[in-house]
Amino acid sequence: MAKILLSLHGFHSSPASLKARQLDEYIKENHPEITFICPQLPSLPGQMWELIDAIFEQYCDDDIAVVGSSLGGYLATKVAQHYKCRVILVNPAVTPYRLLQVYEGIQTHPYTGDVYQIDNDYMQQLKALDVTNIEQPVLFWVLIQEGDEVLDYRQAMTKYQGCKISCEKAGDHSFIGFERYIPDIIKFLF
Repeated sequence: MAKILLSLHGFHSSPASLKARQLDEYIKENHPEITFICPQLPSLPGQMWELIDAIFEQYCDDDIAVVGSSLGGYLATKVAQHYKCRVILVNPAVTPYRLLQVYEGIQTHPYTGDVYQIDNDYMQQLKALDVTNIEQPVLFWVLIQEGDEVLDYRQAMTKYQGCKISCEKAGDHSFIGFERYIPDIIKFLF
């Protein structure tokens, strides 16, 4: 059984994000037995879930764990609930269907050039992925920085109470110093 680490990036981000690169480099240097996968997520939430589903289908006989940041953390919450796998959430979005209302209208993805619309249908696709009750808190480790300028960290503190939480003062949405946690992340996930 192979070990797979799936990394899910945030809204309008890409596999080239700093956290994904740091994870990839650490795994290559220290854990060659782990396969690191960080796909470019599609723009629409329904398609994001289809891609995640396809990855789990492809690696159904393997041990899969997930790291999700921001919107990727929201998706990883659904993954943990659906597939019963361990996840790391980094400054996770708790209610992105509210947060992203300010982006309503035509969008161009900054990394893919994909043109799409954030509208009621988009929000309904996001809401369909919501997890209101964490069934197995033991599967979660949530990393939060109070200085997150995009998300209110208190929402995550409330939603994920009962889960393992590391909350730091200051910081920002990117989670400054993420690399400090990588060795312990790998131990937690595998």
